[in-house]
Amino acid sequence: MRLRRIHHVCLRVDDLEAATRRWSIQFGLTLSHRDTNRAVLRCGYEDYSLELVHGTPPGFDHVAYELDRAWSLEQAAEHAARHGVPTELFEGTLFLSDVEGNRIQLLPYSRPPTTVPDVARRTADLPGFRPRKLGHVNFLTARLADQVDFYTRVLGMRITDYLGDEGVWFHINADHHVMALVDKGYAHIHHFALELVDWGEIRVALDHLAQHGRWIAWGPLRHGLGRNLSAYVRIPEEECFVELYCDMEQLEPDHEPRRWPDTAHSSNVWGILPPRSYFRFDPVAVEWEREGKEALGHPLPPPPAAPSRAREERA
Repeated sequence: MRLRRIHHVCLRVDDLEAATRRWSIQFGLTLSHRDTNRAVLRCGYEDYSLELVHGTPPGFDHVAYELDRAWSLEQAAEHAARHGVPTELFEGTLFLSDVEGNRIQLLPYSRPPTTVPDVARRTADLPGFRPRKLGHVNFLTARLADQVDFYTRVLGMRITDYLGDEGVWFHINADHHVMALVDKGYAHIHHFALELVDWGEIRVALDHLAQHGRWIAWGPLRHGLGRNLSAYVRIPEEECFVELYCDMEQLEPDHEPRRWPDTAHSSNVWGILPPRSYFRFDPVAVEWEREGKEALGHPLPPPPAAPSRAREERA
C-alpha cells in the first residue's frame, strides 16, 4: 500500500458547539462544515484537518490518511485482507484498525484543486493566525514490534529512525515523520502536530494559548530526532497533546533508517527532558503538570490501575 499524506485527526467531544469554538479560537482553525453531530475544521485551504464528533468518552476516534493516486479503496481493501486485517467501507472511505485498536480511515486520492502556493491565493475567511497543516500523529504503545509490523507491512509506511529500543518514527513523504510509536506499556494517542511557519509564529501561538489558560507541558525545544522546533500543549478535554512545530527535517529520496541512542540529546538537543506526567493522561498527572509540582519537589504519584479512558474502553 502507498499513502500520500495524513488527512485529518478525529476527536470525540462532549459538547460539539463548545469544542468547535475552542479549537477555532485557540488554535486558529477555520470551520468548514457543521451539522448536528459533526464539525470539520481546516488549517488553510484543505478540506479539513480536524474532525470533531459528538460522542463519549471524549478523546481520540481515528486518524485518516489519503491514498496515493495509484491505489484505489478496492485495492487497499484487498491488500489489507491478504494480511488478515478486516476493513469496513463507509461513505466512500475505508476503515480498519491497528493491532491495539486505534482506528484508521483511508480516503481515496483527491487531486489538489490548484498547485498555486497558499501565500499566492486570496481569501475572505481565513484568520491571520493559523497553522500551515496537520503534520503527524504519535502514539504510545504496549506492542511496539507488532505495531511496527502493521504500519510497515499493511499501510506501507517507511521507517525513518529508531530511538533506542523504545521508539520508531515513520514517513510517507519527505517530512521526517507522519507517525511515531513510543513504548510506554499501554496504548493511547499522545499528540497530533500542527505546523507553523517559524519560531516567531510559535511564540505568537504560545502567547495566545496562555491567554486562554493553556500551558506548555514540554518545550520550547529542538528535537535531535526530527530536527523540528517544538512545544507541546496539553488538551485535558480530549486526553491528548497538540505539538506546535516548525523546521521539520526533510528526507532525501534514498533515506536509510538511523538508530539514535535513547538519550536526552536525541530527544532535545537543548537538553531538557519532559516531566514524567508528559506520558500520562490521568487527572493526577494533569494536576501535577499544570501546577509544576514535580519541579517544586513533589514526586508524581503512581498512575491509577487504568491510565486512560481509552484503555478502560478497550478492556
